[in-house]
Amino acid sequence: MKIAVLDDYQNAVSQLGCYTLLNAHDVTVFTQAMDEDQLAAALQDFDALVLIRERTEITARLLARLPRLKLISQTGKVSGHIDVPAATEAGVAIAEGVGDPTAPAELTWALIMAAYRKIPQYVAHMKAGRWQTSSLDARFNTPGRALQGDTLGIWGYGKLGKRVAGYGKAFGMDVLIWGREASRAQALSDGYRVADSKQGFFAQADVVSLHLRLNAATQAIVALEDLQAMKPSALLVNTSRAELVAPGALQQALAQGRPGYAALDVFETEPVAGDAPFLSADNIVATPHLGYVEQKGYELYFRAAFENVVSFFAGSPTNVCNPAALGKPE
Repeated sequence: MKIAVLDDYQNAVSQLGCYTLLNAHDVTVFTQAMDEDQLAAALQDFDALVLIRERTEITARLLARLPRLKLISQTGKVSGHIDVPAATEAGVAIAEGVGDPTAPAELTWALIMAAYRKIPQYVAHMKAGRWQTSSLDARFNTPGRALQGDTLGIWGYGKLGKRVAGYGKAFGMDVLIWGREASRAQALSDGYRVADSKQGFFAQADVVSLHLRLNAATQAIVALEDLQAMKPSALLVNTSRAELVAPGALQQALAQGRPGYAALDVFETEPVAGDAPFLSADNIVATPHLGYVEQKGYELYFRAAFENVVSFFAGSPTNVCNPAALGKPE
């Protein structure tokens, strides 16, 4: 069978140990992002797609242009990037993979530490010959800060939020939780403080880290007034989804000085254009959606995705989230 792996920006997938699982198939790895017309032209002859998280949007319109497609094997869980009803109607099965919070939680903590101590800024200026300089703008050319004693606000106390809370506790931070009632109850049971209100949560925290799934209920859940309630010295960290924040709200809030800083790994449009204004902002640390881009995680995610491919074409589909597609005539 002809298998396409999409959007492998670093051409890393073929170097994984689990890649040998597909030895019996004809595999093509695409390393460049493509628009819908390019995808339709490139994928005409493929029987299956392996998707890297949500890098490619699979619409009803695209599915209609891929008549040979039988399977979409997803690394991690399916989100809003796939039109599941359209795939089911077209007889395209969608196999879900597995996830692990380790890499994104560690990346979150790396961003917090980097932003607090202004490490990327100091490094960039040192390479330019400027010693102990974090900005040419006097407003931001200030020393970094230690985490101990500051308040770490975590919105979303799931697998990721719990790990980051543990990191904060280990670094001597006062951990403050916000989220659904069940999450708040669990956090209290685990010995953490819970905010009395959303406004109080944003106002008290020195760091707010978002760990929410993106869905209809959480789209734009962080509003401009939430950000404006933060301290001028505070840091907003988002390694979950850019769409959790209302469009334009973070840019406006940063321009107004509340919060004063941001650390971001996710963006509304990816890949990000090289001339995006925030890339040169001294109060923003940004990484190119690296939360799950990590060697051990890749082996885990792609092994599960490749095993689903092998099982499907062996006649024993596994982890199919739209089983109704399996009964559709070819």
